[in-house]
Amino acid sequence: MTPSTPQLQRFFYSHYFFGGLRQATGVLLPALVLSGLFGWTAAGFVAAVGAACVAILDQPGGPRRYGINGMFAALCLGSATTAMTGLAASHALAIWLVVPALCFAFSMLTVYGKHGGLLGFACLLIMTLTLRTPLTPADVLQHTLTSFLGGAFYLIYSAIAHRVLWHREEQQALSVALFATADYIATRARFYDVHLDLDESYRQLIRRQAAMTDAHQAARDMVLRELPRGTTSRADRLRQGLLNLFVDMVSLLDSTVATHTDYATLRQALPDSDALLFVRDAMRKLADNVSGLALNVARNRRTRVRNSVKAELRALEFELQQLREQGLLQSNPELYALLVQVLRRLRNMTRQVDRMADHSVNPLPPDSDLSKANRSLNRFLTRQKWQLGLLTHNLHGQSAHFRYAIRVAIAALLSMVVGNLLALTPMVRTLDPGMAGHSYWIILTVLIIMKPGFALTRQRNGWRLIGTLIGCGLSLVLFYLGLNPKLYLLILVACSVLGYSLIQVNYTLSAVFNTLFVLLVFHFLVPGSNTVVGERLVDTVIGSILALTCSYILPSWERNTLEDLARAMRTANQAFLHGGLAFVQASRLARRAGRADDAELQEAETQWKLGRKNVHIAFSNFAAAFYRMMDEPTRRQRHVPEFNRLMIQHHALASQIAAVIPQLALLDAEPDGIRQALAATDDFLADRPAAPPNVIETDGDHAALAYPLRQMIKAAQQIRDNMQALGSGPDGARAQPA
Repeated sequence: MTPSTPQLQRFFYSHYFFGGLRQATGVLLPALVLSGLFGWTAAGFVAAVGAACVAILDQPGGPRRYGINGMFAALCLGSATTAMTGLAASHALAIWLVVPALCFAFSMLTVYGKHGGLLGFACLLIMTLTLRTPLTPADVLQHTLTSFLGGAFYLIYSAIAHRVLWHREEQQALSVALFATADYIATRARFYDVHLDLDESYRQLIRRQAAMTDAHQAARDMVLRELPRGTTSRADRLRQGLLNLFVDMVSLLDSTVATHTDYATLRQALPDSDALLFVRDAMRKLADNVSGLALNVARNRRTRVRNSVKAELRALEFELQQLREQGLLQSNPELYALLVQVLRRLRNMTRQVDRMADHSVNPLPPDSDLSKANRSLNRFLTRQKWQLGLLTHNLHGQSAHFRYAIRVAIAALLSMVVGNLLALTPMVRTLDPGMAGHSYWIILTVLIIMKPGFALTRQRNGWRLIGTLIGCGLSLVLFYLGLNPKLYLLILVACSVLGYSLIQVNYTLSAVFNTLFVLLVFHFLVPGSNTVVGERLVDTVIGSILALTCSYILPSWERNTLEDLARAMRTANQAFLHGGLAFVQASRLARRAGRADDAELQEAETQWKLGRKNVHIAFSNFAAAFYRMMDEPTRRQRHVPEFNRLMIQHHALASQIAAVIPQLALLDAEPDGIRQALAATDDFLADRPAAPPNVIETDGDHAALAYPLRQMIKAAQQIRDNMQALGSGPDGARAQPA
């Protein structure tokens, strides 16, 4: 079960739709103004292309200066690319050298991550669209200037839009993160349903966590980019309200993660108990509450009415009392303590959801030093580093980025060859002379589809083909109806908005609307010519075949990166444990000194939270790569059982660390058994000889620690064993790059 808010409603209130509307407006305005007011249709198209190049870098998330810098880089590099491509197009030999060289150079920008890849694609897009019309050297300056002005217009327009609508953007980014958190809680509820398969629930949970991690990071970069200053201004109150909600959301996630346990053992020990059903129902209600809160945040409304979880909590209390009377506390004290902890965390989650709703109504500032808090929160922002050394160090055959750039350059070269052969084919020139003029669509299709990973390329290939086929079919229906030109223009604008909005949500639908948009543009440029629909479909099919074929040239299989990602995940979990233990020691020292606001304690807590964020990111990276490997050909996969177990055990380990550290911080000292358990966990993660304790203390408050500590030791030991197996398995010979 997932939260009941309709997906369509989520989409239209999300920053995906809002951002798509902003991008489409900024791209279409230059074309509509120049074409509609002055009749400069060709200039309007060129200006729109320049604006579209800059719009690609206008992505949600991150400090505003990064977005402005990225768009400015796209404006400058895009204009230079336009000039270079325009000048080379008039020389038969130069264009065959310039296009592959630009494809290689801009594809190498993927070394800088997501934003580098977007910048490279923006420049490749404007390069390809510049090939649309042959330019004389005299026309190149005018074409470049028009494109530059279109991009400059979008840059200024976007800066103003972000300045005016900053609060709306942050609300929508936070709403998406809240929806992802609600989905995660609902998926965790599946584990308490004895009728649902555990393995399938784990697969869903890991995918949900990866999506949630991305949504949380986007919201973190949006909400924390400008923090409240403690003034009484309206803007400061709005910032404080969103910051409160974000901090509460992260605390809620911590409580949810801490409910992790050995569900198979729990189901086996309590197969007929209603306790598990009450936990499931309580988590489902909490997920619905968070989903409703997310929708209200997106709609700028206050949350007042929520589903009550009191009935499930009281029923769970009664079940625990029954189990206690049946002797569970004496026969299995660890299991009983575990159930008590689940109840406590459910109560805590309920209070946190209620507090989030209250903060949506009354955003009061915290009683703390805002300047000090802001310095801590700024460390959670994503930092973008553009260092030349990172690029030059990847210029070798073993680099996945270098191999990808070579593939793209070869694919572009082959696309040019095929396009020229089609132009020279007598049958094509007779049946459809326009196809020769649209051969740049083949290059565009290749550049859109090809991604650094084989699985992503194949996946996007299928989505693109399906979307183009549907879009071409719908366009033929629209042209057959012979609608009013104003209605066609309205449909064109709607397709542009939805094409931009859906690209991160549903790529197939995005391809459908983008195809409709392009065909409608050509319908306005060349009225009455429907052959462009067939040309679009044929060129897309050819480009898809070339993209998929070239994916086998110097491929970068995910199996070659998974070991590094596994080591990064182990390092992150070990740092999370060390940061937690440092926080425990700082808590005890501050308590003994009677200083609740001790600076060292706050620094230790910040470091632990940073470690938690890094664990989520490392886990998300590993899980995404693992599932991409599973989409690759079977003979290109390796160590599937080991990687799968690593993913599950790291997830369990991080959850138990999150559950144990706060409890340890409340103790003045831990007994020998608990200390040995922590040391053994650390030794296993460091691949050192470990000595797990024979007995872990279960008296008093220690009972709640025994079970999660045993799970930590078990997970860390299995992590060590599986890491050792990666280099010595029966298929270890396949570890070499293909």
